[in-house]
Amino acid sequence: MSQENKKKKEKNTERKDPEFLKAKERIEKLKKEINYHRYLYHVLDKQEISDAALDSLKHELYLLEQKYPELITPDSPTQRVGGKPLDKFEKVPHRVPMISLEDAFSPEELYQWAERNQKLVPGEKLDYFVEPKVDGFAISLEYEKGIFVRGSTRGDGKIGEDVTQNLKTIESIPLKLEIHQDLPKKIKKRLEEVIEKGHLEVRGEVYMTITAFEKVNEERKKQGLPLYANPRNTAAGSIRQLDPKVAASRELNFLAYDLVTDVGQETHQMEHQITQALGFKTDWGKYCANLEEVIDFWKEMQEKRKRLPYQIDGLVVTINNNRVFEKLGVVGKAPRGAIAFKFPAQEATTIVEDIVVQVGRTGALTPVAILKPVQIGGATISRATLHNEDEIKRLDIRIGDTVIVQRAGDVIPDIVGVLKRMRTGREKKFKMPKKCPVCGSPVKKEEISDKKQRKSVVWYCTNPSCGAIQKRKIDHFVSKKGFDIVGLGPKIVAQLMDVGLINDPADIFFLKEGDLVPLERFAEKSAHNLIEAIEKSKTIPLAKFIFALGIRHIGEETALILEKELLKKVGRIRTIDDFLRAIKSFSFEELSNIPEIGPVIAQSIIEWFNSKQNLALLEKLSKAGIKLQTPQLSFKKQILKDKTFLFTGELSSMTREEAKAKVRELGGHPVSSPSKRTDFVVVGQNPGSKFEKAKKLGLKIIGEKEFLNLIKG
Repeated sequence: MSQENKKKKEKNTERKDPEFLKAKERIEKLKKEINYHRYLYHVLDKQEISDAALDSLKHELYLLEQKYPELITPDSPTQRVGGKPLDKFEKVPHRVPMISLEDAFSPEELYQWAERNQKLVPGEKLDYFVEPKVDGFAISLEYEKGIFVRGSTRGDGKIGEDVTQNLKTIESIPLKLEIHQDLPKKIKKRLEEVIEKGHLEVRGEVYMTITAFEKVNEERKKQGLPLYANPRNTAAGSIRQLDPKVAASRELNFLAYDLVTDVGQETHQMEHQITQALGFKTDWGKYCANLEEVIDFWKEMQEKRKRLPYQIDGLVVTINNNRVFEKLGVVGKAPRGAIAFKFPAQEATTIVEDIVVQVGRTGALTPVAILKPVQIGGATISRATLHNEDEIKRLDIRIGDTVIVQRAGDVIPDIVGVLKRMRTGREKKFKMPKKCPVCGSPVKKEEISDKKQRKSVVWYCTNPSCGAIQKRKIDHFVSKKGFDIVGLGPKIVAQLMDVGLINDPADIFFLKEGDLVPLERFAEKSAHNLIEAIEKSKTIPLAKFIFALGIRHIGEETALILEKELLKKVGRIRTIDDFLRAIKSFSFEELSNIPEIGPVIAQSIIEWFNSKQNLALLEKLSKAGIKLQTPQLSFKKQILKDKTFLFTGELSSMTREEAKAKVRELGGHPVSSPSKRTDFVVVGQNPGSKFEKAKKLGLKIIGEKEFLNLIKG
């Protein structure tokens, strides 16, 4: 502040004219109200007023401060976006070094870490506080007399860079400290003293939500600029921009994880309570009495992380007792009392030892890479699908290549890249076979389109009686999504086919206990259990029956849609004869006009039900006593009648399957990919590529809250 403005401010603080005093009082009220709503929104994830109302409050504050600039204070919400860009960042020495953490990648390594600590502090009880290891950018925030005065990067741990102006643009960082929640009396009293006349330091992570990251990349795409690689690097780059307006445009967030200043806190858990009470977002964290609880929580979070709005790559496990933590000290650049417990890697590198071809239930030939076994996501991976010939050409993959393999959850592992610089010259190119590897029949090419509308060439075995096709058909037929026959897995199916007991799915229902007892792996009890499971499966929901038939292009979702359309037309289906009459009553045009079916699937349905071999199978199943169950459809409250819905991302109030079931119940149609015929695209957390395509098509995009309002009518 210039000497002239300082004198002017001192003079005006003594002013007694009513207009000035009224403005001064109003400014204080506005600041307090805006800060209250900032705390609600950015710390407690609550919202009492609309964004428009909050903007109006901020605008009024801005106008009053423009009229009385001498009343502008550093903690004012209007001061979040700095004015002039900086020429350079000033160096800031850290009062307490900002140290990094060692990593543990397995429960065994975590136990070893705890054992080392216990030897250093014998007799001390070790309990823990566990919190997310957010994939962000470490920052230190300093407050003097409760006002935010300096923010700095980690740097080399001892000296960082002053990025105060950029950090002021982050709404989740309070510019003025206030105590918003109850705390123990001693701590509250000490905290009040520090806020009134002392120095306080909080540390945490600046991060970018996945949604904000995608928004930034969308803008860059429109401008023809290179896309950013990940949210972490983008957040770090935003904080290290000399122009604060760049940081302001990035929708950055801050999570507090450490209170450096001593205000009497005895545990790390209490530090989280204090920082939240001061107006910082700390998000979730959990107290664990022992390592078993830590490991259980680590396993639980491996699933839940998918639903978080930001990326985490593990948990930070800290010895909760601050006295014990300090006693353990530091080794190298890391504290002994805390460790980063990383989640299992979702990617790894390995070697392609061979490429083989599998024949699927439709006769499609799929190349599969045989890999040198490697641990990914907690599982040993030895195979990865290569999808088709086009994928092999796109990756330019060869036998002997070093490759990057990716696995997400239970998804079949994929090869996502080839490290070509690691080639030795001994790698071999792969060619698709000219004959079926199972039955030796000729193969043919067929061009298809996948769900992402990409065209590719798939090779098919021309022999409909190929043993591999029949086995895959039976495996599909008895799978959980089909007849769900407990105990009849792929190995038993193969065994029954090998001895000639079954040749098609219908043969399963004519098996007797006496057929099974003589076989290897069977005894009287296991034979009885399997026959009982087969008998129990004879009554099956219509949609599962349609899926089990293995009609090309008909998956679980399409089977449900077809079930609903059949019931709408004929009212009731109980037998296979009822089903056959109902399906035959549809013309090609009628089927084509059903959302999510269209001409390709319609043609597949027509061809399947015109095949003598398939009709014979249906007749055989009918003789076996298969009964069909159909849901009671109510058409009274069809508030979503004929509306199509696409879901992308995670919903918080229900699963996507539950949401789709609700749409069907109310007369609508869930679809699996966006098209111009899609009425609504419901976007949850962490939406995928379907969201981008929906935006390009100009489809109506709604959030979960709007969807819930729709289904409530």
